[in-house]
Amino acid sequence: MKVLQEQLKFKLTRYAPTPSGFLHLGNIFSFIFTYHIAKRFDAKIQLRIDDLDSERVKNKYLQDIFDTLDFLGLPYHLGPKNIKEFKEEYSQQNRRSLYDKAVETLKDSGQLFACDCSRKKIRNLHPKGYYTGYCHQRNLEFESPDVAWRMRLDGSSKIILNDLLKGRVESKVPQEIAFCIIRRKDGLPAYQLASLVDDLHYGTDLIVRGRDLWASSLVQVSIASQLPSNNFSKSLFLHHPLFKGPDNKKLSKSFGATSIRNLRKSGNKKEAIFRLIGAYLKLEKPLNCLEDFEFLSQLTNQSPQRKK
Repeated sequence: MKVLQEQLKFKLTRYAPTPSGFLHLGNIFSFIFTYHIAKRFDAKIQLRIDDLDSERVKNKYLQDIFDTLDFLGLPYHLGPKNIKEFKEEYSQQNRRSLYDKAVETLKDSGQLFACDCSRKKIRNLHPKGYYTGYCHQRNLEFESPDVAWRMRLDGSSKIILNDLLKGRVESKVPQEIAFCIIRRKDGLPAYQLASLVDDLHYGTDLIVRGRDLWASSLVQVSIASQLPSNNFSKSLFLHHPLFKGPDNKKLSKSFGATSIRNLRKSGNKKEAIFRLIGAYLKLEKPLNCLEDFEFLSQLTNQSPQRKK
């Protein structure tokens, strides 16, 4: 595996859960990965809760984030310690002006266009459901009702991504993200923009996420190149393997049995939860505590053996 040698230290990484459900084993696996990569590079960890879509956010899910991190002993250096502090100081609702400013910057530069396509129409236009730019030349008014604002990414240019596993990667814009949404039909900034603006605002330069978000990383590096002077392209990314359940499917918040809340209610201690993660990873050596996962930070083949 290739490891970048250009930078040896990074300042800040983050746990970035969305409070739309109870945290599950897949979330914790990603947090553990983040914790050990942060230790490796002597970076601080921020708890950054993505609550922009307020209709999906519930206080019980917010409280679950704090309870779960505390129960498992997953530390962080920056960010809220409770719901009150989060809402008063750290909520994405408090950064709406930053997102809106970035959206207007892209709009003023001519990078955006309005689109009124429904999901059904997009599926009908492409066998894989990729948006093909149907509205790009229609010149719809930005202030028309029920339109999203999209950005056309330059398919002829290469995006350079610094990845801890793959090294320096040059990639063209994948077809599925060639026309990414910047502002949703409900007027909210899209995830890709809000996440990027948050990383720029806080100075995040070490980004740990699942392999399923590889395209998101490419989108965000591309968008950052169109915003005022920033160093986002110099960030180091790690796209870790996805954590899968017994049926070999990626876990989601609909998998209630794997939520930490339900496991705790069933009487499981944190050691049992760490062992369960190790069992799902099919490792021979039991993992009983946070530090037993230190092998993740080494990114070599010298990790605990998998069960045959």
